[in-house]
Amino acid sequence: MGTVIIGAIANIILDPIFIFGFNMGVKGAALATIISQALSAIWVVKFLTGKKTIIRFRKKYLMPKVKILLPVFALGLSPFVMQSTEGLVNLALNISLQKHGGDLYVGAMTIISSIMQVTTMPLTGFGQGLQPIISYNYGAKNFSRVRRAYKLALICSLAFSITAWSVLQLFPSVFIAIFNNNPTLTALTIPSMRLFMAGVFIMPLQFVCQQTFLALGQAKISIFLALLRKVILLIPLAIILPNLFSLGVTGVFLSEPVADVTSALTAITIFSFRFPKILADAGEVKE
Repeated sequence: MGTVIIGAIANIILDPIFIFGFNMGVKGAALATIISQALSAIWVVKFLTGKKTIIRFRKKYLMPKVKILLPVFALGLSPFVMQSTEGLVNLALNISLQKHGGDLYVGAMTIISSIMQVTTMPLTGFGQGLQPIISYNYGAKNFSRVRRAYKLALICSLAFSITAWSVLQLFPSVFIAIFNNNPTLTALTIPSMRLFMAGVFIMPLQFVCQQTFLALGQAKISIFLALLRKVILLIPLAIILPNLFSLGVTGVFLSEPVADVTSALTAITIFSFRFPKILADAGEVKE
């Protein structure tokens, strides 16, 4: 947390100095980010080579070993897929909207995507916070705590997503106004946003299950779930649905909730079957 806070505060301070103080514009913003990241890196390396850390960095630990690197790459592939496919999703959505609706709908999607990203960011945070807790207790064979951690994360994530979904459905114009003051674009964005974000309330089922599989070392299942929502479902749906029953732009916005609900139900179904078996194979004894 200290590492993140140092970089964030440094960036907030340096941005106006370089952008406005030195009139560097975008270059100043880039330079501020580089310096901030460097400060974070220096701090965390100093910490990890100091006396406060439990496991201290030493040269003998930095030699690459294939048997360690391969599992790391395999487990890291799932979050990498989730991040890297975001551009493909935006590309597919914008191409379909441009074809069936035009520039105004592309503008609406830009606003909706920004709100969606802010809304789902805490869900990603819950999942990432869950991983080390489950991994540690799974390795320690404390299976009751693994189950409690999963349930707590799911309850907290669902509580947040249902609350966020309710607020966004009831007061969409409040959030749209943050990004836009054009009445025509606002009027078009409101129903589009309600439809596009209709499945937000159920998304934690996929997020938490995927992160739990990742924490349990189930790389293949986690990668499949990472690909399912965006690549397997959302991108094809964004291309196919607009052409079905003359749905047009409605089909593009409908593709997101269909992908959200389908991937969430698939994830919880797989999890219900696989989770008990994984714990049983690891040595859990049912009372």
